[in-house]
Amino acid sequence: QVQLVESGGGSVQAGGSLRLSCEASGRTFSRNVKGWFRQAPGKEREFVAAINWLGGITSYADSVKGRFTISRDNAKDAVYLQMNSLKPEDTAVYYCAVDVHNGLGVFRMVRNYDYWGQGTQVTVSS
Repeated sequence: QVQLVESGGGSVQAGGSLRLSCEASGRTFSRNVKGWFRQAPGKEREFVAAINWLGGITSYADSVKGRFTISRDNAKDAVYLQMNSLKPEDTAVYYCAVDVHNGLGVFRMVRNYDYWGQGTQVTVSS
């Protein structure tokens, strides 16, 4: 059974940091694009960041650029999201995802991603 399992979510005050992790099991995704998305209550799921399999191409939503950093460890088949200078508007459930059709080019649309984790809650208080 293919699974993506996120960890590292929690509650933090504004200005704080969290590091999310996502590891795969049941299938190897080390040569695929991986991304992070988030969904706040009452809102649509939105793109946060993505990284190609070599790690050389990354893409960020404007709202997190300069504060969040996506990285990956292909030996562990893992992807990470370092979140600094967190704001209350970053509060959401964060999901990792894999685009099995692409390895080099990164895309921002939800529909481009095929496998999803169960999500981890991030809550930022003011």
